[in-house]
Amino acid sequence: MKAFRHKNARTVKEAVTLLQQSAGKALPIAGGSDLLGEMKDFIETPDLLVNLKAIPGLNKIEQKGGTISIGALVTIADLAESSLVRTQLAAVAEAAVVIASPQIRNAGTVGGNLCQRPRCWYYRSEFQCLRKGGTICYAAAGENRYHAILGGGPSFIVHPSDLAPPLIALDAKARIAGPSGERTILLEQFFVLPTVNVRRENILKPGEILTEIQVPVPQNGTRSTYWKQMEREMWDFALVSAAVVVRQSNGPQGKVISHARVVLGGVAPIPWRSKEAEAALIGKPLDQANAALAAEEALKPAQPLRDNAFKVDLTKAVLRGAILRLA
Repeated sequence: MKAFRHKNARTVKEAVTLLQQSAGKALPIAGGSDLLGEMKDFIETPDLLVNLKAIPGLNKIEQKGGTISIGALVTIADLAESSLVRTQLAAVAEAAVVIASPQIRNAGTVGGNLCQRPRCWYYRSEFQCLRKGGTICYAAAGENRYHAILGGGPSFIVHPSDLAPPLIALDAKARIAGPSGERTILLEQFFVLPTVNVRRENILKPGEILTEIQVPVPQNGTRSTYWKQMEREMWDFALVSAAVVVRQSNGPQGKVISHARVVLGGVAPIPWRSKEAEAALIGKPLDQANAALAAEEALKPAQPLRDNAFKVDLTKAVLRGAILRLA
């Protein structure tokens, strides 16, 4: 690991200033479980680390009127244990408890989970791939068992965040602080495909940091769940995952789905919202036939690589199961 300086930022403004003053040579750090690994592998070689954990107020979970505020420095463990999250944002709590190990959940943060870098073995090793400024995505023709089946190209990484799919499904927003002030955007718009920026997974500009996630309090009758399929039973990233949010209302033929959100993980370079699956559910009863239809529609655009066609059927099964959990 290259030698570096370390500074504690006491306010968001100070953190932004420190990052801006050393633009291109400074990185923010919170839990550090992802960044330190990249530094040990010389993928990132900053001169300065700006510690965000000294900033007060960014580690709170609280309801503010019709919004549940989740600070970017909230640990994964605190998120999983929050009674407010468990009762109002069930899918988020379900995602939090299956992230990594208890030790990592105690250190890792919400912001870090959303901003973590790809786990692709070509990116994490000595290959000078597209993500690191090269000209080739080695996964396209190489070993690609764990890579994208949706939205891939020219890079075929999958986004590793477990929290992003349920938060997007719950219409969360991201609050960002930077040299130009603060802005709030839909979390769905926070992530970018390789066709937009092949070097980055999100829209953060130099000097900007994620400070807060804002989730609307779900309407009465809204239910949500998160289903993660791993190769190992614990401490693993998702082979595929699905976050589903539904709300039902009474129709002429009985209860039908009036609102649906479906976001897949582990299958695309960004958390993948399936509007096809949502359309297949709206106005229909929540039953096995419609769950199967939604799963089929969600995977119609899939373009698997040589080694990962199994992900198509696996994703269908996970999505069907997640939908039927809410029946």
